[in-house]
Amino acid sequence: MFNKWHHIPEGYGNQAGVMTVAGLPVTELVAKHGSPLFVYDTALVHARVAKTRAALPVNVKLHYAMKANPHPAIVSLMASLTDGLDIASGGELKSALMAGVVPETISFAGPGKTDTELHDAIRAGVRVNLESELEAKRAGAIAMALGKTVRVAVRVNPSFDIKGTSMRMGGTAQPFGIDEARVPDVLATLGQEPFIFEGFHVYGGSQSLNAENIIEMQAKTFDMLEKLSVAAPCSPKVLNIGGSFGVPYFPGETPLDIVKIGNALATQIANRSEQIKAAEIVIELGRYLVAEAGIYICTILDKKISYGETFLITDGGLHHQLAAAGQFGQVLRRNYPVVIATNLDGKTEHKVTITGCLCTPLDRLADRVLLPDAEPDDLVVIYLAGAYGASASPKDFLGHAHPKEIII
Repeated sequence: MFNKWHHIPEGYGNQAGVMTVAGLPVTELVAKHGSPLFVYDTALVHARVAKTRAALPVNVKLHYAMKANPHPAIVSLMASLTDGLDIASGGELKSALMAGVVPETISFAGPGKTDTELHDAIRAGVRVNLESELEAKRAGAIAMALGKTVRVAVRVNPSFDIKGTSMRMGGTAQPFGIDEARVPDVLATLGQEPFIFEGFHVYGGSQSLNAENIIEMQAKTFDMLEKLSVAAPCSPKVLNIGGSFGVPYFPGETPLDIVKIGNALATQIANRSEQIKAAEIVIELGRYLVAEAGIYICTILDKKISYGETFLITDGGLHHQLAAAGQFGQVLRRNYPVVIATNLDGKTEHKVTITGCLCTPLDRLADRVLLPDAEPDDLVVIYLAGAYGASASPKDFLGHAHPKEIII
């Protein structure tokens, strides 16, 4: 009953009641690598990227937002499958360069870049997405001191946002980007050394499952950038119009219709004004490309009844999966898709709460869900762990061991 109302990602198998990943039973993976464990299936990443490219116009470039999953093997894989990487820290810059990513294909966003980060980015030759007037001055001064030019795009905080999502990053007072009305004044300062103006970056929000809302936002974005480009020192070379593509986590949610988005985008691109006709269009995606390719496995340590409620206590928890525990942006806590991975074929269902091993009532991985019989040593799997899992969680909280991450 629980799974009936959730969208369970495709690509995972069932071998005599035991879940498989890339044909490998989770019991074997845990026996070899231990528990708790994150597993990322590269075949599913390949399939998602291919599906996304097929839906988008052929002349649209696809970038990977590294913050979704910065595991070195994932970064290397995404560098080979996409056209560029979008980073948001000096640490991510270092990881991207260590993975062999070509600096010219990297763009650096983020509202609080330090002088050291700007120095390293400019020296490496990556594009800096300017988030304020002061950041533009700082970047220019650092470039002059280095005797280098700095490739820049202006991140715009638009006067609109994407409808229907709580993850808004534009349209209101924001730490992100430069307010649309102030952008022309900034552009006037970028037509001289050491700046090389290359274009614009717009990211109005994320995690949308409504194709119509994304299409509307993209149309408004093109209209805005056409007007702003008139004030630019030259025609823009690149327009990063963000992403916003969401994945279904919760009951009643359905997958995003990216074919509809791709068809509308093709029309919008064809109808661009001459001012931005030659600009490269970039779609920036993170979660959408990797979330469903990852799972989180933990082991049941104890089963107890308290005041009539059954608790399955695991060796995992919010210190590994903060988002699944409802502590990463949820207003009202909702359960991620979860299964008893060693009893997929169980017929009898019971209402249980799955917790981690931490001494806090916040440490709930699934709250009052209907699941088949489960006992200590059974394995729990939480889906959609390929994005904002291990790297987005407080792994050192209470001093428990860090989870392992494997790529298959």
